[in-house]
Amino acid sequence: MDTQNVRLSHLSHGGGCGCKLAPSVLQQLLSEQPAVGPFRQLLVGTETADDAAVWQLDDETCIIATTDFFMPMVDDPFDFGRIAATNAISDVYAMGGRPIMALAILGMPLGKIGPATVREILRGGAAICAEAGIPVAGGHSIDCPEPVYGLAVIGTAKPGEIRRNSGAQAGDALILTKALGVGIYSAAFKKDALAPEAYAEMISSVTLLNRIGAELARDPDVHAITDVTGFGVLGHGLEMARGSGLTLSIDHARLPLLREAQSLARTGYVTGASTRNWDSYADGILLPDGLEPWQRQLLTDPQTSGGLLVACAPGRAEQILGRIVEAGYPSARIIGRAEAGSPQVKVV
Repeated sequence: MDTQNVRLSHLSHGGGCGCKLAPSVLQQLLSEQPAVGPFRQLLVGTETADDAAVWQLDDETCIIATTDFFMPMVDDPFDFGRIAATNAISDVYAMGGRPIMALAILGMPLGKIGPATVREILRGGAAICAEAGIPVAGGHSIDCPEPVYGLAVIGTAKPGEIRRNSGAQAGDALILTKALGVGIYSAAFKKDALAPEAYAEMISSVTLLNRIGAELARDPDVHAITDVTGFGVLGHGLEMARGSGLTLSIDHARLPLLREAQSLARTGYVTGASTRNWDSYADGILLPDGLEPWQRQLLTDPQTSGGLLVACAPGRAEQILGRIVEAGYPSARIIGRAEAGSPQVKVV
């Protein structure tokens, strides 16, 4: 095999956060796992499907631990490394923390990818870690059938600055910090139907660190944060709704979208993960009459290294949105609100 010219995206059956197990499958797998136990220091575990685990060391410091890895959604190895690293670090920011170090997770099909390509993947990941101000302090590698790369990331935060996905309050405004459509773009890319300018737009989004999460967590009017990744805005919104015991109302007309996302979705460039997502959590979603299938696909589209979904006090929403935009997230929008009611997501 020519290991120099192989397309990374063609070596995997799925790519990016579209590789995630469907929510329903994950729920089945975890249903009989033993309870974590009465660890007083464990502030956040698996109970609300939050973004990372949190362990309180003392009155001043919490440790945040997470891991994320996937197969390539692009062919450029440097870009693949950057995307995977940005996505993994995001979980720390989503909890309100700051990363302090990372460990690399690497699986490569020997004989299909040359050493130069693997070095570029690692270089891309290290470049993003350097941008976040952290070292890649170690890791682990294996020979596996499809290429896999990601990070285990450790971060810290003060106990009062931890932000869970379950802290939304009735009346809160909902802000989304990045545009949707990454899964649709990646599906088009794999079929050679994504224009160069659209590819550049996608890369710009998926390599943008969600570091704004650590800043927002210092604001007491920011009540809940989660990042929107493989389950789409509906799936991660539903996790916030269930964890908070509220209805999230999302205005689909206000959702920020990548420029070509609508036209590509209309043409049928969607991922299998989008359909699996809908099949997993449709019973928790209320859709408006007349919503087209392609519009629903935008709502369930798996986001690789997506934005943050933020619940904040309604009287501060415009100010907080302005701060997010000024910090370098021009696609950020207020997309809805949290309401008293059954734990579900209502699209209006």
